[in-house]
Amino acid sequence: MDRRRFVSLTAAVGAAGVLPLNWTAARPVTTGQQEKRYQKKVSPWPICLDTATIRPASLKDKIKIAAKAGYDAIEPWDGELQKFEAGGGNLKDLGKEIKDLGLFVPSVIGLWNSIPPTKEQFDSSLKDTRNRMRMAAAIGAEHIQTIANNAGENYNQKWMAARYREILEIGISEYKIHPALVFVKYQPIKTMGQAMAIIMDANHPSAMMIPDTYHMHISEGGFESIKLLNGSAIAIFQFSDAPASPAIADLGDSHRVYPGDGILPLQQILRDLKATGFRKCISLELYNPEYWKQDLQKVAETGLAKTLEVIRKAGV
Repeated sequence: MDRRRFVSLTAAVGAAGVLPLNWTAARPVTTGQQEKRYQKKVSPWPICLDTATIRPASLKDKIKIAAKAGYDAIEPWDGELQKFEAGGGNLKDLGKEIKDLGLFVPSVIGLWNSIPPTKEQFDSSLKDTRNRMRMAAAIGAEHIQTIANNAGENYNQKWMAARYREILEIGISEYKIHPALVFVKYQPIKTMGQAMAIIMDANHPSAMMIPDTYHMHISEGGFESIKLLNGSAIAIFQFSDAPASPAIADLGDSHRVYPGDGILPLQQILRDLKATGFRKCISLELYNPEYWKQDLQKVAETGLAKTLEVIRKAGV
């Protein structure tokens, strides 16, 4: 395993490790190659639209909305793919349509119930896990989110790491897709440190996780640990802001707001993210029902504009 990919204080703490006195955070190697930029060179990252941001629209309409708004990529949910296919749609054709509109699919959400606490439950879950991987691969996704929502609050880290590694091997060998682990305050894996500990213990060269600015905030894990990462450990970076009220303990996903409209230190987060060497997608992820009541094309356009404004102000 290339240890430089997974340098993280929080993971070391989660694994009960001890840092040497001369420890320093990993930093990307400078290659001398010119940096690729996106969005008329405003952003060092492609900007993606998580389809939950405009949830009331159909999947095909979401794709058209994202393309018209000017996004680089789109991140759909497994339920949408399942519904589309059940209605007679062809996912490979949908993937071609996405590509023809100038978009790509960095990730699909996700592998629900994928790391339960017993072998019998895990073996039973693989049928659904494989089907979700199949659907995501059919539209050309690079990653699929591994969601351990049924792991149990007192999960065994060694067990989780071994099962995540097994899921990785299945994804890569059978579907050419790379599962990445997520953390969510409302689920057993709550913080980035916990997720990093699991992917490190998986001991796999393709192990990755997916940070989310909102869940970093409401899980009270904070943002300083971004500085300790190497960007190659991140599959996609979920992006939104959080309001000043209600209190953190009372915040739900429905309280997410446009980048720049809340209190998160998004500019510094992006500067720290850039320093890790991360070069994949920033994905706008909003579950705000107030936005769903509005013109969804306008919501998508506003979200992109506000994301780019934060990037400009960050100076990355």
